[in-house]
Amino acid sequence: MSGIVDAHVHVWRVDAPFHGWPAPSDGVLYRSHSLADVRAAMGDAPVERVVLVQAQTDDRETDWLLQIAGADPWVAGVVGWVALDSPAAPERITALAANPSLLGLRPMVQAIADTDWLLGDDVAQGVAAMVAHGLRFDALVQPRHLGVLAKFADRWPTLPIVIDHAAKPVPPGDADWCNGMAALAARPSVWCKLSGLRTEQAAGSDPLALGPMVERLVEWFGDRLLWGSDWPVLAAAGDGYGDWLATTRAVTAGLSASERARLMGGAARAFYGI
Repeated sequence: MSGIVDAHVHVWRVDAPFHGWPAPSDGVLYRSHSLADVRAAMGDAPVERVVLVQAQTDDRETDWLLQIAGADPWVAGVVGWVALDSPAAPERITALAANPSLLGLRPMVQAIADTDWLLGDDVAQGVAAMVAHGLRFDALVQPRHLGVLAKFADRWPTLPIVIDHAAKPVPPGDADWCNGMAALAARPSVWCKLSGLRTEQAAGSDPLALGPMVERLVEWFGDRLLWGSDWPVLAAAGDGYGDWLATTRAVTAGLSASERARLMGGAARAFYGI
């Protein structure tokens, strides 16, 4: 593989005043991870650029990630966090959008008990500001959100949306997940990340068992499927960076060279405007 753009990488500092997750109970994940650690984990993988994605529900983390991106051109940009349901959201988004390193925003929808939160009137003002400033929306959702996300996409048809980790189904994905994802893929504004699947498998599962699920994602999303490592969360599955790359190669062996190039880099460039 060459020309990889990793569309989903995390860094964090466990000693930062804004750090909340991972916690000591999260085992291997509970240590600081820097860009130097990212590069070391990648080894000789030909990763040209990375997209840093928020992990904390705190404005200070987004500011910190933007500082990192501004200091290292290897970082293509940042997907940050804003409290979209806050009255201050439009002003905050306007200020953040002035930084060219900000690519999009990601509310932690999976952690919100109200499944319909995305459709709330108090969220709409923040989303409208995102649309006004040309930002992308990373949807960190679970299968329970797929119907709501379809309504959200219809309400905001000009907002580019990418489903993180294919909505985090339990592999191989049940009928409701299949129907919901296929319906979302029919909407041209909705993309999907091929990431995070290993950490949803049961411990000790064969990574190649993800093959049928990945084949469906390729069929549904085509050139709107973009690859991400979800590093270092990937380590929770016992995998290294090269392991997920090798799994990806194996379960997408039927792709042509141009299709593989699109998955591994071209789609991320197109979605995030890199």
